[in-house]
Amino acid sequence: MKILITGITGMVGSHLLDFLIDNTDYEIVGITRWRSPLSNVSKHIPEINKRKSRIVLEHCDIRDSLGVENIFANHKFKFVYHLAAQSYPHVSFTNPIETYQTNIDGTENILHATLKYSPNAIVHVCSSSEVFGRVSKDKVPINEETTFHPASPYAISKCGTDLIGRYYGEAYQLNTQITRMFTHTGPRRGDVFMESTFAKQIALIEKDFQEPIVKVGNLDSMRTIADVRDAVRAYWLLLNTSPVPGAFYNIGGNTSLKVGEILNDLISLSTKKDINYVVDQNRLRPIDADLQIPDTTKFRKKTNWKPEITYKKTLEDLLNYWREKVNKEGNTFLSR
Repeated sequence: MKILITGITGMVGSHLLDFLIDNTDYEIVGITRWRSPLSNVSKHIPEINKRKSRIVLEHCDIRDSLGVENIFANHKFKFVYHLAAQSYPHVSFTNPIETYQTNIDGTENILHATLKYSPNAIVHVCSSSEVFGRVSKDKVPINEETTFHPASPYAISKCGTDLIGRYYGEAYQLNTQITRMFTHTGPRRGDVFMESTFAKQIALIEKDFQEPIVKVGNLDSMRTIADVRDAVRAYWLLLNTSPVPGAFYNIGGNTSLKVGEILNDLISLSTKKDINYVVDQNRLRPIDADLQIPDTTKFRKKTNWKPEITYKKTLEDLLNYWREKVNKEGNTFLSR
């Protein structure tokens, strides 16, 4: 019996791998595209390279239904964590078709193959808080029954992911568990996300690779922050606490604040004290999901999960992650 992680080389997938290696004795199969960098799982490469290893990487694009089926035909899974996605909301405005195909068709391919080859598996379908989109103040905090109002092609695609997951649970009794995770961050966070690009730019500024000006988008949006390491612990509890097919949950942290406050908190951690910011029009969305504050009562009552890593610790670890990358790689990558 094995655990599958799609998107294993991403931020969440790699942290989930760390958690599973430390806390279980399952064999772990990870789906990754052949061209995906392995830097997030680099500490596991010696184990992966062994002939007999707990960790097996399978190369596949989840849009390829035959490729997905070939993987499922060769493994029997107890748990499936479907994390792979085109996960960048801003990118989805210029690449909507790729976003729809990856997130909607890819989810269909994974669940179809699970039902065919591992019908007794318990499946985590990773939706997103972005499905709620633009929420009026009277609907905050956002609970599971709040109406979807997606504000980007990415969010639209995640509505599809969410609904497909519930459909397989209700129609076929496949044990799907759907999560709408609110902002979660920490080491390995991609630099297309606001708090990570802030941290990356600050790290570049500290090494004098960038002028002491951070390029920003909308600083007035509200976000609720959780640590990615708390998130993967929540995902483990999700599949191991009396799961009911088709169930869906909001998950999120305890700290809600404006994006501008997150920027100021990161700047306060810097060794440079003269950092300013400027709004970059290219970083603004045509529509923004600007009140991302969750009601997580349902999930917490179900699992007794609560965040353990403080907001400050998360920001410190994120900034130190980028400092290490800049120290190692210098100014070899663009600031995004």
